[in-house]
Amino acid sequence: MMQLISDWLGAAQGWLFETVVQPLVFQLGCGEFVEEAFEGTEWLLIGMLELTLLFLVLRPLEAMIPVHKITDPRARWNDFIYTVLHRIGLFSVLIFFTLDPLMDSVAAMLRFESFHPLNLENLMPGISPLGSFLVYFVVLDFFDYWYHRASHQFNWWWGLHGLHHSQQNMNLWSDNRNHLLDDLLRDVYMGVIALCIGVEPAQYVMLVSVSRILQSLQHANVRIHFGRVGEWLLVSPRYHRMHHAIGVGHESHGKGTLGGCNFAVLLPVWDIIFRTANFTPQFVATGIRDQLPQTDERGVVTPGREYGRGFWAQQWLGLKRMVEYARKDVV
Repeated sequence: MMQLISDWLGAAQGWLFETVVQPLVFQLGCGEFVEEAFEGTEWLLIGMLELTLLFLVLRPLEAMIPVHKITDPRARWNDFIYTVLHRIGLFSVLIFFTLDPLMDSVAAMLRFESFHPLNLENLMPGISPLGSFLVYFVVLDFFDYWYHRASHQFNWWWGLHGLHHSQQNMNLWSDNRNHLLDDLLRDVYMGVIALCIGVEPAQYVMLVSVSRILQSLQHANVRIHFGRVGEWLLVSPRYHRMHHAIGVGHESHGKGTLGGCNFAVLLPVWDIIFRTANFTPQFVATGIRDQLPQTDERGVVTPGREYGRGFWAQQWLGLKRMVEYARKDVV
């Protein structure tokens, strides 16, 4: 089955490249990048399929069984812009052009020193393609857990990652509401891990795609959970929503210090093992405590922190928070 899907995607990639992408590349006078454009076409194709799937499945579910009424349609639209930029591969292509020469240089240096990346498949002779996919799925998710948890442990990092948590109208597009610098750090981190354990490029594309689809489900405004057993096996919308809970998911016991719960990206087992799981069966309100109006001892009300309404405002304010929080011991 996986081979059939791979063959179909390869044929579709070739057709899209030859009929649309390649002529456009030459028209723009960028013929020297034609090979890179072919690789970018794969991300574009996968992203288009993902967007179609989200529209056909998750969008109707949000209309039928929502957790909350959307009170700020503009905020949801802004999240959609983030998702399109990610899913059609623009951000991936930007990272590729920026980092690929560096990665090639590092790889050549390591080969010169007789270093070869660990290939997990070689440790399990006879493993099927599906089996190797699942092994890489679990290993990459383990490292993703620690990346995500680290973004809640360092003040400067939380300054960036806070943008993701500032959405009070969580929806299926909210997974991609991230600061570009935070995304850059994560993509480099996960890409290096994948290279070090021997993930093939085509397999990595599928791993990323499956992860993105599941994370879109987690952030969706849908009243869904996976039951007593299922909640322990795969991160559900209800489980992940607790991670976005005001004063709980991103704080240490509601004390205003960095910490939180439910950091698992796909598999709750990491939260269970490392004691960060919170299985409270509630669909909670989302956002960040400092977004709420503050009342002092004299009864004077001050507005909450502004995280930005539009894409560029959110990016700029994220950089300002990163610098501001880096100077503090407590957020």
